[in-house]
Amino acid sequence: MNEILPLQYLDAARFETPLILKRLAGASRNLAELKGVAAAIPNQGILINTLALQEAKDSSAIENILTTHDELYREDNVSPGRVNAAAKEVLRYRQALRTGFERVRTTGLLTLNTVIDIQAELECNHAGLRKLPGTVLKDGVGKTVYVPPQDASEIQHLLGDLERFWHGEPHFDADPLIRMALIHHQFESIHPFYDGNGRTGRIVNVLYLVKEGLLDIPVLYLSRHIVRTKQDYYRLLQTVREQDAWEDWVLYMLTAIEHTAAETVTTIQAIKALLLDTKQRIRAQHKFYSQDLINNLFSHPYTKIEFIQRDLGVSRLTATKYLDALVDGGFLHKRKIGRSNFYVNLPLYEVLIRAERRNSDT
Repeated sequence: MNEILPLQYLDAARFETPLILKRLAGASRNLAELKGVAAAIPNQGILINTLALQEAKDSSAIENILTTHDELYREDNVSPGRVNAAAKEVLRYRQALRTGFERVRTTGLLTLNTVIDIQAELECNHAGLRKLPGTVLKDGVGKTVYVPPQDASEIQHLLGDLERFWHGEPHFDADPLIRMALIHHQFESIHPFYDGNGRTGRIVNVLYLVKEGLLDIPVLYLSRHIVRTKQDYYRLLQTVREQDAWEDWVLYMLTAIEHTAAETVTTIQAIKALLLDTKQRIRAQHKFYSQDLINNLFSHPYTKIEFIQRDLGVSRLTATKYLDALVDGGFLHKRKIGRSNFYVNLPLYEVLIRAERRNSDT
């Protein structure tokens, strides 16, 4: 077992190297642009819904919980008993993210209790912090590569130190993006839960940025970058433990922030342009246009009659009439899956898929 020291013992000056400061400048610039672009979307709930679902899919894929966009979008808001197991876990991730975001937005704080509640929602149980020894981390061939703290009191003590660190007690003279990188590594090394540590840690990343005021809403999701650099991610986690190579880890995380923020700006700009175009064309062609209708079509790439009923407060007959008219006008594509009719916003779906393809090629 590698000894874990509180982050407060680190010397903040070691992260003032020219290479780190240069990468920090790029990451900060792109993150500030992302914050501004996201604020320009009329209904930010659209971004929280669509981008959070993509993050949930990618973050779960790191843990080998695999599903497709089709499965997620068509099963979003379906009764839980009818959702396949992988999609159910991914949708729980998005709900856990929402739960954490509402807490941070309401209180301005990111607390350990909130993190525990996030993990409980992810795993759908209340096992809480690890109390029993036996948890080890293994590589792809079953070899033990890291043994996290085993004693329950040590886990609680380390988490207390970590919570004080992210509250700035005592002050650690480093940029919040550097602090986020340190917090993520420390959390993953403590490995405080029986399961869900990676996904919980990745939710903590974006909530910490919201708490620090670097984002208004949780739209910076690093999981896709981690998926495509998975070997580097796990290698660098371990080299910190074995060689104290914190600088390499911080550089990796700053690079992830810089690239992900730029990619997300491109995606949000495409969503905004499509939203405005769709809004203008529906308003020109259909008297039943409303902002609630636009919000529905862009919050649910696969919408249903029931969703229109709920969001617009209309009858099933009226909702069906609206959706069929939008199909005839080329705004939606009607697809029957099982016993249900889905109305697919294909242009939005293509924006989201195109973002994934573009990012996977970089």
